[in-house]
Amino acid sequence: MKMSTRQADGVTIVDLNGPITLEDGSPVLRETVQRLIGQGEKRLLLNLAAVQFIDTSGIGELISAFTSMRDQGGELKLLNLTKKVHDLIRITKLYAVFDIRDDEAAAIQAFSKSA
Repeated sequence: MKMSTRQADGVTIVDLNGPITLEDGSPVLRETVQRLIGQGEKRLLLNLAAVQFIDTSGIGELISAFTSMRDQGGELKLLNLTKKVHDLIRITKLYAVFDIRDDEAAAIQAFSKSA
């Protein structure tokens, strides 16, 4: 998995590219989220537009990232889910956990409203 970070209006956006699986992406995602939390980031937006597959380990990492951010007084939102990832989130009923957006500007604005 490839990952890059950028800033927009006080929100850290992490652009993910590739599967989030035990072998490929989960450790990278975990390390990135922990590093950002350590740097004091409180608003994290995970852009999943280029993520075609997530396994159970990847789902666990998303939940862990969400919990870690919340425990530090921060927020984590998901952006641009592909159809497969969208279906997986729906099947696992994680829509009740994650704030999921399809528009980056709206997602960034949603952080402002809850700040």
